[in-house]
Formats: sequence, structure tokens, C-alpha cells
Amino acid sequence: MDKNATILLVEDDLKLLNNNRLLLEREGYKVLPAENLAEARKQMEKVAPDLAVLDIRLPDGSGLDFLAALRRASTVPVLLLTSLGTDDDIIKGLEMGGNDYLSKPVTAGVFLARIRAALRNSASVPETLTKGALTLRFASSQALLNGVDMLLSQKEFALLSFFVQHERQTLTVETLYEKVWGQPMNDNSNAVKFQISRLRKKLEGSGHTISAEYGEGYRFEME
Repeated sequence: MDKNATILLVEDDLKLLNNNRLLLEREGYKVLPAENLAEARKQMEKVAPDLAVLDIRLPDGSGLDFLAALRRASTVPVLLLTSLGTDDDIIKGLEMGGNDYLSKPVTAGVFLARIRAALRNSASVPETLTKGALTLRFASSQALLNGVDMLLSQKEFALLSFFVQHERQTLTVETLYEKVWGQPMNDNSNAVKFQISRLRKKLEGSGHTISAEYGEGYRFEME
């Protein structure tokens, strides 16, 4: 799903839009360019892209609002490419459903590598995954326990999904943060512990546990 993929490119800087469009087209991708959200919506009505590269600051609204609407209707992976690069900006973008986040300026090599990674990762995710009484629906970011919606937040679902796909492996706090939050942990270990605490409560009586391995990390398994 890498070469010949269709990429929606939403960017109001016309020079950057054209440069990135030419770069992607030279790599064999089909590009749907859009200078604003209105054009992006029109493009998506015509063709369902395999990936969206989305700026946040756009003349007719916030790319994050567009992302939120997109997440309610689609599982298309989204790479946020923006000049907003603080930790808070990155966290917000990822928690709202972005699959990856790049701060401008970025080199052509890094940009293309992230494009390839996003397409590769989206191709490897199944529609649903069932482990005992637990069913994960990736299209809707929904977890069912004995057929009942667990009402997980985006972050809880992402964390549980990572645990389920690495069942019986001991995962360090650093690994969990880097994979689920999409950035180095630094001093944010409490964020992981807080989300794990919430998941444990929602998994009570399900036959699934998240156990702490002292000094090593956390382990998800069926009892």
C-alpha cells in the first residue's frame, strides 16, 4: 500500500504545498492538493485517500476540528505537519487522533520516511481483534467487553490496543509512552500510570489483567 497510494495534502502555504506535491509525485504517489478545509472536503468527496497530511492553522478553520470530524467517519491515517511544535501542541494533535506529528521545517527525507511509515502501519492494522471476552474495533476506536462498549477515551483505546497486540510481553513505561503518545517520555511517567489505572478498573472481572512487573514495566494477559 506504499507506492501508488493516494495522499490528501492540506496546506495553505502554496510554495510548500507545491513542493511537497512534486516531492510525493516523484515518489509515485497520487496527490490530492488542498489549500484549505473546504477544498479538502471536496477532494475527499471525490476520492478516499490512503493518507492525509494536514496542517493545523488553515484560513477557514482549525485542522484539528477537521481531524476530529474525520475520526468520526474514517480510519484514514493522518500525519499532522504544522509550525506548532510545543509539547502541548504535539500531545493535543496525537490525542485527537493524529497518527504522527511533524513540526515545520522538516527535511524531504524525514517527510518521506514518515509518509512510508504511516502507510505501512495503516496497512498492518486489522479491522477487529478479539481476545477472549474483549473485542477491539479499530475503525471506530471502540472496545467491547462481552459485547458491551467499554466507553474508552482515545488514549485508553490506543493504550489497550498496544497491550493486546503485545500480550504477555513486559512493556516498559518508556516504551508505552513512546508508542502510544508518540514522543519521548521525559518526565511524563505519571500519564502512563494514570491511564493504566483507569484501564484496570474497566477490565475488572473480564479475565484480562494488566500487572506491574517491579522495576520492569507492565504486562497484559488473560487470567
